[in-house]
Amino acid sequence: MISYITIGCLMLAYLLGAIPSAVWIGQTFWGVDVREYGSGNAGATNTFRVLGPRAGIPVLIMDICKGWLAVQLATFLGSYIPGTQQFVNFKLALGVAALLGHIFPVYVGFRGGKGVATLLGILWGVHPPAALICLCIFLVVFLLTGYVSLGSMITAVSFPFIIMLFFQNTVASMNIFGMAVAILVLVTHQRNIERLFRGEESKINLFGKK
Repeated sequence: MISYITIGCLMLAYLLGAIPSAVWIGQTFWGVDVREYGSGNAGATNTFRVLGPRAGIPVLIMDICKGWLAVQLATFLGSYIPGTQQFVNFKLALGVAALLGHIFPVYVGFRGGKGVATLLGILWGVHPPAALICLCIFLVVFLLTGYVSLGSMITAVSFPFIIMLFFQNTVASMNIFGMAVAILVLVTHQRNIERLFRGEESKINLFGKK
C-alpha cells in the first residue's frame, strides 16, 4: 500500500521538476518569455537559441539539478531500503514525476519544455555510469553536427541498449524506463525530426546568440 510519505515525495518531485527555470530566468533578467520565441519550448536549448549562453547555461544547470534532486528524494525522505528493487522503482517513479513536472509545469500554465536536460539529471540519479556514457554520446553528436535535437534523440535511443547490453541490467523496471525514455524523446522531437529531414533544423552556437 502506498504511504503518505511516498505520495508526498512524488508530489514534491513533480513540483521540483516543474520549476520553470527558462521562463523565470528569461522574464526576470531579460524581460522575455522564451516560449514566445524560437521553438516555443521552455527548456535550455530554446533559451540558448533565444537569449544566448548567459541565460542558457544557468537554465541547463538548473534543469539537470532539479531532475537529480527529485530522484534523491528516495534517499532523503523515502522509506525504502537502498539497493532493493523497491528503492530503484521508487527512484524511477520520482524521476517520471519530475519529468512530467518539467513538461507540464503547474507554475506557468502547464507549458514547459521537452525535458532532455531534466532527464539527464534523472539518469544521473538512477544510474550514474550510464548517464556519463549518454552525456559523452550527446556531446560527440552535438559537437560534430551542431544539432541538440539529433544528439538528444541518438542519446535517448542509446540509453536502453547501454543499460541492458553494456551494463547487463536485470531490473525489469529500469529496462522498461529506458525504453520509455527513448520513445518519449522521439515523440517530443517529432517536429525536430521533420525539420532535420527538410534541412531546416536550427543549430546551436554555445558561444553566442544565433
